[in-house]
Amino acid sequence: MTDPVSRTILLLDIEKYSDRDDVEQAYLRRMLYGISDSALESAGIDETLRLRADRGDSVMELIDANASVTALLRALLTEVPVQLRAVNRMASSSAQIRLRAVLATGYVAVDALDGWVGSDLNHACRLLDAELLRAALRERANDFALCVSEGVHAGIVRHGHPGIPAEDFHPITVTSKNGPLRAWLHGPVPGQAGDAGRGAAPGRDGHPETAPAPGGSGDRPAPGPAFDFRGADVRIDGGFVGGSHHGISGGTFNGDVRIGGDT
Repeated sequence: MTDPVSRTILLLDIEKYSDRDDVEQAYLRRMLYGISDSALESAGIDETLRLRADRGDSVMELIDANASVTALLRALLTEVPVQLRAVNRMASSSAQIRLRAVLATGYVAVDALDGWVGSDLNHACRLLDAELLRAALRERANDFALCVSEGVHAGIVRHGHPGIPAEDFHPITVTSKNGPLRAWLHGPVPGQAGDAGRGAAPGRDGHPETAPAPGGSGDRPAPGPAFDFRGADVRIDGGFVGGSHHGISGGTFNGDVRIGGDT
């Protein structure tokens, strides 16, 4: 096995690939290769700077660490949507291509069987397969859903480079067999209109805070309204309370309660 080396990791996957017949799958694979090549070429990344692994319904690209990640991310946000629109405009309904994508960085080694090995690569693959990313693509009218790793967000996205609007990326946490994985989704998070996280407001690090454990302080009901009975006549369940009363606690009140005014 080679020593692990730093690489940019790009993963692209076709939605509902297995639902198509052999002819449609062959067509979709050609389109996927063309879109991937176009994005990389527009980012100035030629074939000498990349390795590709074919996974049938997806491709994995290992890109030299000296290639510009900023240019590649900009191409993913601009070139890929343009290519998808051009392809799908001319394709039949059964040959429409919609893509999930993950952009990450990390260390990857190549083993004796030309397989790629590395925990950073494993994490990227789990982000690509996450239900949250699948749901994001399902809920969108366009044909592309992109997720970037924490490292790409910290090193590139958050700095607001031209063509990479940081405000369009939202923190997410996805589950995996090795525990939660944090990443950033471009565009709306499924089911969270106006929220940056997944079911919770973002914490100090931008990611959703964990909900309080049941039975903790966060599980207590909010205090109810307080009433001051002084100077008011009140009827409670047919009874009459008049004059000044304070310091009342406990008990259960039923029926209509009228506070102030005529009784």
